Amino acid sequence: GSDFYAIDRYPVNARPFYTMPAPDDPNYTNSYDIFLRGQEISSGPQRIPDPELLCKVMLDKGVEPSSVQAYVDSFRYGAFPHAGCGIGLERVVMLYLGLHDIRKASLFPRDPQ
Repeated sequence: GSDFYAIDRYPVNARPFYTMPAPDDPNYTNSYDIFLRGQEISSGPQRIPDPELLCKVMLDKGVEPSSVQAYVDSFRYGAFPHAGCGIGLERVVMLYLGLHDIRKASLFPRDPQ
């Protein structure tokens, strides 16, 4: 086993509409999750930068492009190809310190307990 590992190329149906399909197999995506001690601490995809492909994928997933028109238009107006990343910092601190409750790693726990 390993305390730290990454999984990439998730199936297309497991990721949001904005995730770029893998260039060699459209059934998979350019996306990943990073795990620490069995818990996901980070997740991210490469975004679809082409507005036409983005709208096609959105329609395939049942999302109306007009509902996020500003996002689609950002690529028409020059947003460059990019990827995203989200890190659960409180989860990282909890796992790094060996705490058993995420509330102990949070400055402002959202749970009244």
